[in-house]
Amino acid sequence: MINLELEIREQPSILASVIGENEAVATEIVKAAKAKGVAGIYFAARGTSDHACIYAQYLFGILAGLPCTLGTPSVFTKYGAHIDLSKYLVVGVSQSGKAEDVLEVLKSAKADGAVTVAVTNDTESPMAKEAEYHLFCGAGVEYSIAATKTFTSQMMILALLAAKWADNDDFLASLKNVSSKVAELIEGLDSQIDSLAEKYQNMPGAVILGRGISYCIALEGALKMLETNKIKMKGYPTSDFHHGPIAQLHEGDMAFVVAPKGMTFADQLEITEKLKNVKADIIFITDDADNVPDGVTPVIIPDTGCELTTPFVSVLVFQLLACKMTIVRGIDPDKAGVINKITITK
Repeated sequence: MINLELEIREQPSILASVIGENEAVATEIVKAAKAKGVAGIYFAARGTSDHACIYAQYLFGILAGLPCTLGTPSVFTKYGAHIDLSKYLVVGVSQSGKAEDVLEVLKSAKADGAVTVAVTNDTESPMAKEAEYHLFCGAGVEYSIAATKTFTSQMMILALLAAKWADNDDFLASLKNVSSKVAELIEGLDSQIDSLAEKYQNMPGAVILGRGISYCIALEGALKMLETNKIKMKGYPTSDFHHGPIAQLHEGDMAFVVAPKGMTFADQLEITEKLKNVKADIIFITDDADNVPDGVTPVIIPDTGCELTTPFVSVLVFQLLACKMTIVRGIDPDKAGVINKITITK
């Protein structure tokens, strides 16, 4: 079994341990940040880690009404500018903990007196040592070029932080249920994912559409397919796709629609009807088996019982499909090519 598949299959056990590993520190962070009267959260990350931060951005807004921003590290490193982050909780996220531009954001924020947090998979990394607080992914070494288990562990850590900030025990309980649902999906979708990989192994490209809490999965799903199979993929927020990008689709073009039950389901049905009008080939990913529209290929994911935890299972569809497609296409996803596992941007 290739590293990519092994690491995908490790996720249930990793996610089951992340909360216990980090709950005490998360509680300390929230206490310190609230005592300081922070005005919002400033996330600094790149690539997959940035997608985890987008997930957190929605969570903090929905659960706590707290404004969050995705940082611009090059403002610090390339333009030499200073942003006063003293009134923010500053969270740097990197699986390796070696992202130099993110590290510079933490250093600047720390000098301003901000509460700083690093989320990494390496307790000895520069970011872990620089930040006032460290939250640990505990995912073990990730050998595959494509991040899978570190992405979901980052999401879990940031979700834990949001649950603590909002003092929301119901959401925390939902998070503790995630690992079993991830295991259910991995075991239950194997044959369907195999069939999809065979059917679509020669697809030239596709779009992935998500709205609200699922937007991060549109981005991350596209990245996983692109970096493993070299297929041109792009993730869009459904709300933006209406405003021009839909014009790129023609008859037979592929579109994935991520449509969990909840506040954005109706929006995903609406865009699906538009996609059907242009005769696109649609894969509809949902936990609502009773309301799948006609004319699509459904992929039914486990019901997590909470819309805000559906990204943990919907992302597995793309991780597994990317993995299975490398097998049928004869690609080694663990071979670097032009991509490095640790990308140092300054």
